[in-house]
Amino acid sequence: MAKTSTTTQGLRVAIERSGYYPALVAEAVEAAVGGEPIRSYLVHQETTFDQNEVRRHVTVLVLTGNRFIVSHTDEQAADDTSPTPYATTSTESVKLGRISSVVLSRVVANPEQYTPGTLPREIVLTIGWGAVSRIDLEPAACGDPNCEADHGYTGNSTADDLSLRVSEAGDGPETVRQALAFAQAISEATADVTR
Repeated sequence: MAKTSTTTQGLRVAIERSGYYPALVAEAVEAAVGGEPIRSYLVHQETTFDQNEVRRHVTVLVLTGNRFIVSHTDEQAADDTSPTPYATTSTESVKLGRISSVVLSRVVANPEQYTPGTLPREIVLTIGWGAVSRIDLEPAACGDPNCEADHGYTGNSTADDLSLRVSEAGDGPETVRQALAFAQAISEATADVTR
């Protein structure tokens, strides 16, 4: 979809609806997008509990014709570095050709009664482009329970640049629909790049 005033306005409205520092978030996202047409977007606000604190943060995903843009904003309480509360906003622009995987996990209730088109209870969207990798290692062993030799290590490497969980109970059905639409759009866009 070409960038239209409706698409731009829809993104702005979604950012404002999140209620999470909308002027700050919108400025960061709009600066990262520049003049490129917006194909799809998703705004996801999440509240987490960190010991005795409630912390909010928002993630905005934008798909243009050439790039995938991730914006993330966190709020911080006053601390040793700042006498007042503050927010940190970051944006990352990734060329579509760099995206190596798009994984969409769906959780559905009563799968034996599933009807195509039914909204999943929750989804997890994971997008990898090689910026962050996690390596899980453990000592390797052989089948001999009496063996004391050093067999080195075994493990796996996982690309895990972005993982976003959206649930109907926590975020509402419309956010789940938007996340599904965004996942489809980015999957199609990365398929187009490889052709």
